[in-house]
Amino acid sequence: MIGLISATAAGARARERVAAAWPDRTRVYEGPVGDAVRRAFAECEQLVCFLATGAVVRLVAPLLEDKASDPGIVCVDEGGRFAVSLVGGHGGGANELACAVGELLGAQPVVTTATDAVGVPGLDTLGFPVEGEVAAVARALLDGEPVALDAEVPWPLPPLPVTPAGQYTIRVSDRLAEPAAHEVVLRPPSLVVGVGASKGASVDEVLENIEDALRDAGLSAKSVAELATIDAKADEPGIVEAAARLGVPLVTYSAKELAAVAVPNPSDAPMTAVGTPSVAEAAALVQGGELLVPKRKSAGRPGQPSQPGQPAQPAMATCAVVRRPPRGRLAVVGLGPGARDLLTPRAKDELRRASVLVGLDQYVDQIRDLLRPGTRILESGLGAEEERARTAVAEARLGHAVALIGSGDAGVYAMASPALAEASDDIDVVGVPGVTAALAAGAILGAPLGHDHVSISLSDLHTPWEIIERRVRAAAEADIVVTFYNPRSRGRDWQLPKALALLAAHRKPTTPVGVVRNASRPDESSRLTTLAELDAATVDMMTVVTVGNTATREIAGRMVTPRGYRWQEEPQ
Repeated sequence: MIGLISATAAGARARERVAAAWPDRTRVYEGPVGDAVRRAFAECEQLVCFLATGAVVRLVAPLLEDKASDPGIVCVDEGGRFAVSLVGGHGGGANELACAVGELLGAQPVVTTATDAVGVPGLDTLGFPVEGEVAAVARALLDGEPVALDAEVPWPLPPLPVTPAGQYTIRVSDRLAEPAAHEVVLRPPSLVVGVGASKGASVDEVLENIEDALRDAGLSAKSVAELATIDAKADEPGIVEAAARLGVPLVTYSAKELAAVAVPNPSDAPMTAVGTPSVAEAAALVQGGELLVPKRKSAGRPGQPSQPGQPAQPAMATCAVVRRPPRGRLAVVGLGPGARDLLTPRAKDELRRASVLVGLDQYVDQIRDLLRPGTRILESGLGAEEERARTAVAEARLGHAVALIGSGDAGVYAMASPALAEASDDIDVVGVPGVTAALAAGAILGAPLGHDHVSISLSDLHTPWEIIERRVRAAAEADIVVTFYNPRSRGRDWQLPKALALLAAHRKPTTPVGVVRNASRPDESSRLTTLAELDAATVDMMTVVTVGNTATREIAGRMVTPRGYRWQEEPQ
């Protein structure tokens, strides 16, 4: 929850704008400012104070305890010009909140965190629990001192300016060893703990068994990614509470799924009770990995009697620990049609998160300034789409965080299709949508896509012309607005006239046609013509051609397709 505090009428107006935009995330604190700040500080994860920074500093100074637990605090000035990340930039999320508030209010975000200022990711923002001398190692990164990365296995980290050796070290490990001097240890989510328990087993019984198993195996509880068990135990209080205390999800599987997993220590008891020879080991191994701790039983404590009047049976818990291999990450990112303001915030985030960027050289040039220092760039020229896809997937399989870029939307005539054809389920794949050329051209022309529409590429490099022609004819007969991609090149000059002729067999010569070249780019051009008047020789590969249906009209110089199925016919 975000607490909102203001002291003046101008501050209250800005406060209400934020509250209206985020009604489920915010709470307005009224009353004397000092009391309001103190209450919000105790009750909220973040605060936005529409007050002077000096006033907020004096109010919160006595309340601050630790940056790991203090709320993130953002100050907005009386004129609404700046949103200042004051406290908890990383740990409290104030840097991101300042940017979000700034975007909402039209204010300039002010972020002074050193790592953000120079584009180096904060060690406490990588998504892993972190231990050790965070401030010292971060300062070494900022000062350009040698910092080594010691990863027992590769994990998809953002780019870090590291060296093969150095006085300072960033270690990625799930082992229990304490950080050494000048060292930071990142705890990757590599461990899965399978658990089982008899009815009535307490949370202490379950949790102590897990903690003992991890400690004896020399493993850190901070690297536990999830607890796993059989679905029959999904509501067992001791197991549910153990997951909550560890701060990890509880994942459950059916008896059939668990029975199919080969385990080293099957047993008749769970087979009789729940229909599988193993719960803890099988649940930990069902998604694969290395069994580090075989099934381990707890000492047992008095439980609930199975029948009234009978003595209570010991409540037992079992656990097993598996280390799963790291999963690389492939983000397939659509950059939009070219204009920087049509690049989505999510795309920008993914570009800054990637340690490896793969893309066409001219697209890399568009966004090179958005990359963090140290990002490894693998670029190539036109005509190497499949090779780029294979390269991106291969880098992700090595455990890297990879961004594969394409123009428009990556899933529309772009890189998502060849990349996903190469990828298997051993990597995580994230799709990042982008504004397509058809949408950008449509916005320039007016509203040609106001009703059913289809995009068809006229390039026969990957698709036989017979198939393309059949699709164009179907769109013509169905009276659907058509946007042609790749309409004409120096080596393909007859396909567009042929496609237009197929449409002309079902539409009037006066049907509006929109032609947009380099949509959203500095040399953008557009014109509105008709099916009969379009000169195909004026079209090239940088052009998008949109042909209206029988309802499409030119209205005030704009191309418009009505939304409804019924329309007013023009006089004949």
